[in-house]
Amino acid sequence: MISQSAPIGEAARQSGVKVPTIRYYEQIALLPAPPRTDGNRRLYNADDVRRLAFIRHARELGFEVNAIRTLLTLQDEPGQSCAAADAIARDRLVEVEQRIASLTALKAELERMVVGCSHGRVGECRVIEILADHGRCVHEHH
Repeated sequence: MISQSAPIGEAARQSGVKVPTIRYYEQIALLPAPPRTDGNRRLYNADDVRRLAFIRHARELGFEVNAIRTLLTLQDEPGQSCAAADAIARDRLVEVEQRIASLTALKAELERMVVGCSHGRVGECRVIEILADHGRCVHEHH
């Protein structure tokens, strides 16, 4: 981990966040603008790298930028209730559960299409037939 100020490339390597993404996070104020050298190069400290890793992990879990912004604000003020963080995580869980249900329906529909394929000619192909007419799908939400 960075023990003193380091350039953007090292911050990217340490945090797992790409350089252009770091610049974007600064632009949208998820990451405070770091101090710069006389040559105008950004310098990041260990707190910046930890914040970048937090953002990267939250993005990997599918949290939207506004939710991450709220979570960062909560992290910066640790004395407050965690109810807001819990609510954000609960909302994300609902989204994930809905996505799982949609993917499960999609999987079932694809399995049905493949099983129904007669391996004959395209004119009798269930895959083509179902793709051509969404009304033939068993699950409407996939």
